[in-house]
Formats: sequence, structure tokens, C-alpha cells
Amino acid sequence: MKFNRYISRIDNEVQDRSSDAWKALCRYIDEIDASGADEFAPREALGPELYAGIFTLPESIGKLKRVTKVHLYGSKLKRIPPEIGDMTALTHFDVYTSYGLQWFPYELTRCKNLVNSRVSTRALYGNYKHRLHFPQLNGNPVRYHGDTVKCSVCGTETGYDNILQLWISLKVGTDVFPMLVNSCSRQCSESLPTPHHNYVQQAHRGGRSIAQPPDENARWQLEQLQAKEEPVPVPVQPRAAGDAVEPTPTPKLPLLKPIWKIWER
Repeated sequence: MKFNRYISRIDNEVQDRSSDAWKALCRYIDEIDASGADEFAPREALGPELYAGIFTLPESIGKLKRVTKVHLYGSKLKRIPPEIGDMTALTHFDVYTSYGLQWFPYELTRCKNLVNSRVSTRALYGNYKHRLHFPQLNGNPVRYHGDTVKCSVCGTETGYDNILQLWISLKVGTDVFPMLVNSCSRQCSESLPTPHHNYVQQAHRGGRSIAQPPDENARWQLEQLQAKEEPVPVPVQPRAAGDAVEPTPTPKLPLLKPIWKIWER
């Protein structure tokens, strides 16, 4: 599947909460909670037709504290609510071929037992393969269901007018996820962890002005350039006694180093 590099608008009204698909999913979550089952697999429970009508998950997933495996393969999901961070027993998270999921809530980092994930990397904002641009959050905010939102860092509940939204790329499980942070204060923003290496090295607001590291293709081109610029070693001939010693020429620095410094700015 091909993914465009344009910066998209945030789509906030993603789910019809009066639909049969939504009602069936909410009932399924209640059943999982009551039974104590450890796997969440809505496709199998709802069937493919209703499953295709799900574009976000209910906030009630937060009560599935005994679920260890989430199966969302091939979903039409466009977002996942922050309440996923309450699923503290989660160890496996599979959203492979869910191409509408281009970012995730920062609260996913609270799932400390999550060790195995599977995601369609090329769909993610900022992914290393072709560096999709992050949407500009200024004038283009993310809105979850309801009039208030909790700070992703400290959990304080407040209005959207008091929240600063930021993007950050962090490794969770076996993948690097672009994550949305809702920060209620400067202190919370400054307490965010260091982003994963080879990604933007600070939390940011998105947009084309954000300089990202080279993508997979650009890195390959830089490696080829480096290979061409590296000097070919000259064989050293044995020196007879009494021969003058010639000064060793200063090697030329490969062009790759200054190029990488430009990318790192």
C-alpha cells in the first residue's frame, strides 16, 4: 500500500456511537470483563461486517485489566483512546494491517508488561522507511470523546484549552510508535523521556518544518556516497635501509560526516 507524504487534517469525529457495530463492541467488552478472559479479539466476536464498522475503541477498554493479548489485525481503526494505558496486564498488541492507525496515545507507555507488538510501519507518522510528516497540531488539535481530557503524564483532568499537545516517538514492545501527548504543564512536558534514536530527538508540534532524520532510501544513498569518497588504501613497499621517509598524506574526511551533521540539527 502506498502512503502519501502530505500533512493530513486530524479527523476527530471518527465513530458513529449509535451504530450496531459500536453497540456490539461495547457488549463484547462487558462480556470479556465479566468472564475474566485474557484475550481481546473483536473480529472473531463481532464478525467481519460489524468489525469493519469500528473506527475507534470504547473508553471502557480500560477495565480489561486481565487481558494480555489484543488482536486488531486488519481493522479499520483510526485511533485508540488513552484508556488503553489502564490495560496493565497487556503483553501482546497486534494492529498489523490497520492502516488507519498512524499514531497512538502516549498512555500506551503505561503498559509496562508489553513486550510484543506488530504494526504496519509504513503507515506511521515519522517512520524510518519514508518519514511521513507529522500533522501540525497548531489549529489542528486531537479531540477524544467528551469535553475534558487527562494529562498523559500526571493524569490531571482538565479542559482542552489547558492542554498542550505534542508528538513523540518512543519504542513500546518491539516497535517505535509515534505518540500523542496531552500535557497540562511545562513540568509535565519537560519530564517526557528522550525519543528513540534515529527519530526526532524532542517532543514537537508537527508540521513540515520539523526536520526528520534521513529515511531508508536517503540513508542508502548516503552510504553509497561514503563508499565512493573513501580513499583506496595504497600498498606499502618495503623500505631499504637508509631510504628517506616520506610524510604520510592526511586522509580526506568522507563527505558523509558533514551531511549527517546537517541532518542532526
